[in-house]
Amino acid sequence: MLQAMTLLAQGEPINWVLYVVIGAIVVVFGLVILLVVFVYGPLWFQAYMSSARISIFSLIGMTLRQVNARVILRAKIMAMQAGVGTDPETGVTTQRLEAHYLAGGNVPSVINAIIAAHRADIDLDFDRAAAIDLAGRDVLEAVRTSVLPRVIDCPDPSKSGKSTLSAISRNGVELKIRARVTVRTNLAQLIGGATEETIIARVGEGIITSIGSADSHLQVMENPDQISKAVLARGLDAQTAFSIVSIDIADIDVGENIGARLQADQAEADTRVARARAESRRAEAVATEQEMKARTAHNRAKVLQAEAQVPLAMAEAFRNGKFYTSDNSGG
Repeated sequence: MLQAMTLLAQGEPINWVLYVVIGAIVVVFGLVILLVVFVYGPLWFQAYMSSARISIFSLIGMTLRQVNARVILRAKIMAMQAGVGTDPETGVTTQRLEAHYLAGGNVPSVINAIIAAHRADIDLDFDRAAAIDLAGRDVLEAVRTSVLPRVIDCPDPSKSGKSTLSAISRNGVELKIRARVTVRTNLAQLIGGATEETIIARVGEGIITSIGSADSHLQVMENPDQISKAVLARGLDAQTAFSIVSIDIADIDVGENIGARLQADQAEADTRVARARAESRRAEAVATEQEMKARTAHNRAKVLQAEAQVPLAMAEAFRNGKFYTSDNSGG
C-alpha cells in the first residue's frame, strides 16, 4: 500500500490490483465507521447533550467489557441532571458505575437513592450506597425510610402469630399490650446492623420488663406513656440498622389474674399435701392398732397356755404325794 501511494505521488502508473485493495480497505473502514456511528452515535449524542461526559470510545469499551452501555448512560444522565454527577463528594463517575454493574449491583437503584438522599439533605456518597446495595439491602427503600419513618407492630402478627404481648405486674394481673414502633433507617449502621426482628424483640422485652416492675396493673393503665419512656431510655436501637423515633402503646387489655390463680393452685396443692399427710398418719394409726390387737391376742394365748399348765401340775403333785389340803396340813 505504501508503495502504491509512493507511485501515485510520483505520477507513475500502478497496478489496478492496488486500487482494488485500497478501495476495499477504504470501504471496510467506512463501514466500520458507519456501524460505530449507527450503534453508538445516538448514545454519544444523548450523553453529549446531557453533559454526561461519556466518549464514544468509552461506549465501545463498555460493550467489549460486557457492560450495558444504556444502563450506565442513563444512570450518568440522571446523576448529572440531578446535580450529583459533578459533585466530587458523591463520587459518581463512569468507571465506578461500570465497576458496580460488573459486581452485580443495581446501578439505577443506587443512583436513585443518591438523588433522593441529596434532595433530603442526607449524607450518602456513592461508595456507601454501592456497599449497601451489594450487601443485599434495598438502598432506595432505606433512603425513603430515612425520609419517611416507618411504623411496625410489636408484636408482628405476620411473623410471630401473636397480636398482643402478655406481661404480668407485681400484683399478679396480666396485661395484654399491642405497641406501634416508629423507626427511621440509620444509613451509617445499615451494613451489619440488626434488622426489624431485633427491634421488635427488644421493644417487646422492654415492655414486659417495665410492666413486671410496676406495683399494680392500674398504675400501668393510668400512665401508659411511662412504659414508652422507660423503654426508649434503654437505647434499644443500638447496633441496629434503625433509629427508634417513638414507641406508642396502641392497646391495653386486662387479662387473667395470674397471681390469684397461682395462689389458688398453691392452696389446692397445699390441701392435697395436707390430705396426703393425714392419710399417712391415719394409715400409721390403723397399722399400730392392728399391731396392738395382735399383741393382745398373743398375750391371751400365753395366759391360756399358762392356765393349761395348772391342772397338769396338780396331777403331777397328786401322783408324787406332794399335794396337801388345808385340813391335813398339820399332820
